[in-house]
Amino acid sequence: MGLPRWLACWAILSTAAVPHARADAATEPRTNIILILADDLGYGDVGFQGSKQIPTPNLDRLAASGVVCAQGYVSAPVCSPSRAGLLTGRNQVEFGYDNNLSNTQPGFDPDYNGLPVTERTMADRLHTAGYVTGLIGKWHLGDRPQFHPLRRGFDEFWGFLGGGHRYFPAVPGRPEPDIECNFGPVGAITYLTDNITDQSIAFIQRHRAHPFFLYVAYNAPHAPMNAREEDLGRFAFIPDKNRRTYCAMVARLDDQIGRLLDAVQAAGLAEKTLLVFLSDNGGPVDQNASLNAPLNGQKGMLLEGGMRVPFVFSWPGRLPAGKIYDQVISSLDLTPTFLRLAGAAEPQFAGLAGTDLMAHLTGRDNSAPHHELKWRFTVSAAIRDGDWKLVRLPDRLPLLFNLRSDISEQHDVALQNLERTKTLLARLGDWDVRLPHPVTLEGAEWKRRQLNLYDAQFPLVQPVGSEVPRMVSTKETTSPH
Repeated sequence: MGLPRWLACWAILSTAAVPHARADAATEPRTNIILILADDLGYGDVGFQGSKQIPTPNLDRLAASGVVCAQGYVSAPVCSPSRAGLLTGRNQVEFGYDNNLSNTQPGFDPDYNGLPVTERTMADRLHTAGYVTGLIGKWHLGDRPQFHPLRRGFDEFWGFLGGGHRYFPAVPGRPEPDIECNFGPVGAITYLTDNITDQSIAFIQRHRAHPFFLYVAYNAPHAPMNAREEDLGRFAFIPDKNRRTYCAMVARLDDQIGRLLDAVQAAGLAEKTLLVFLSDNGGPVDQNASLNAPLNGQKGMLLEGGMRVPFVFSWPGRLPAGKIYDQVISSLDLTPTFLRLAGAAEPQFAGLAGTDLMAHLTGRDNSAPHHELKWRFTVSAAIRDGDWKLVRLPDRLPLLFNLRSDISEQHDVALQNLERTKTLLARLGDWDVRLPHPVTLEGAEWKRRQLNLYDAQFPLVQPVGSEVPRMVSTKETTSPH
């Protein structure tokens, strides 16, 4: 499908600026940056996180080559606000983005239904620093012209604007009408995870001689649950259809990330490229049969299973290999980390919430990058202070957990630690009342769905082979309400 006229014009202007950026950047060697984002991947569904059902040799290879962050968080437990924080380096609720992106609700302006145009993305900042910037895959930060990736710092875009997309073509051999490309034909869609990889490898090959930032935003294993027959066959031993399909989709994602890693190596860029891998939020256990064990909760919740994610940094020769980093980090740290590597000017760091992580990951700085993190998501809010985490919900007493001794959040100790509970609740509330109103809103029906999740059961133990995951009820461990 051809681009709209306004977008075609913008694409011409955008790509016309790229050679100037490349020429300036080529005067000194700088680090390439590849950010790989999975979509709705369970914390426990990759080998390096302990999965015993899904072989992920390529992600395990990536983890073994670098640093695994055991306490890596995103800034929201659902897709769109998590991406808003990831790409801006700012806690998205501080610019009114604490709801998932959906249809415009009554009383709200559709021209604000996306990432606010007042916010600069890491692509904006890296482009200014002389990098070629590309996005391949999912956007989900607004589909109106002012929100388009080509207006948010990306020189090249191949992908789709919405929150979900089927993996197979509607008609074999014909492109999807809503997949866009500003640098050439969209091409035939075969299986979307493969096609995102194809386009990512092509970007690397086109720009291998110049510093680049590539954002590879897979939609796997987000619904719809579409897996290839040959991948389903690899998990025929799993009786549950949804879990079998999910495992097949994750295995295919791992295969394709392996192709991407091989392409970086083949281009001679392995020691010149920082690769970062994470998921946008925890797995939605009730939707795609993902597994966050040993974490409790899922996507949409402020328990650990909603926002602690697989998180890996790899840079051969510059980062230690096979290291487990156990301090708390956040996806908000990526923008300052990338900008420092890019040699960006100090004004580019203005307004950022995170911390440059390189000295922490290498061991040059043994201090904690963060002593406190805060989250707000529609009707819920949470604060982490050291090993303590408080979760505030509208229909019950606050929940307090010590994550050092209770990673699965099975023992609410709020009543046994009343002074700590009061202190954390006050700090969270003081922050909360200073936040702006949401600029976009999801449907009110999601409030009840989110609260119901806190009384649901989630598997906390990794299954082996065809085992059924063992469930534990949060009702037995939370405060009465």
